[in-house]
Amino acid sequence: MIEDWNHVLLPYKQAVSELKIKLRGIREQFQNQNERAPIEFVTGRVKPIDSIQEKMQRRHVAEERLEQDMEDIAGLRIMCQFVEDIYQVVDLLRKRTDLKILEERDYIHNEKPSGYRSYHIVIEYPVQLIGGEKKILAEIQIRTLAMNFWATIEHSLNYKYQGEFPEELSERLHRAAEAAFKLDTEMSEIREEIQEAQHLFSFGKGEIVRKRNQQNKDD
Repeated sequence: MIEDWNHVLLPYKQAVSELKIKLRGIREQFQNQNERAPIEFVTGRVKPIDSIQEKMQRRHVAEERLEQDMEDIAGLRIMCQFVEDIYQVVDLLRKRTDLKILEERDYIHNEKPSGYRSYHIVIEYPVQLIGGEKKILAEIQIRTLAMNFWATIEHSLNYKYQGEFPEELSERLHRAAEAAFKLDTEMSEIREEIQEAQHLFSFGKGEIVRKRNQQNKDD
């Protein structure tokens, strides 16, 4: 029986912290080159102990196999504006040498029966501990904002109903998932217009700041 969960989870906490910095760094690099970033924002978490224990019991994961069989103890989410951005981010991750992709699951064009859509990547990531290097598994989920909104609501309802949704609610959730994906599709079709407007807005804000700074210098 695991007695010191803090010791077990410490490498995962370190991995999440490091990966958040690195993934957010991708966004900053695009911005520094005055290019539109495919990443809107990044979040991360280490799975709570009670959730780990529940999943171990539900999936019959032995303690000695925890590190090999549970791939989402460390979890990152990358939010994107457009579906196309998701695949751009995937390509960027494939080129990285500081992590190893073990598995990819495209739930965007192969959505789950519930209507859930996202792109999942399981990676092996090395963390440097005082006792040496330790390679751990982590899961990166890449979604649009619309997909994330739906998934967040569905997750809350799943917690309430323990996965046993009333039929009517399940059908309504599925319709909502299709509506969210239709929104993503519509946004992709007018993507150029949106990006041009965002560029003008950002440039306009920068110009206002520049003029204000210049005025302060003149004063």
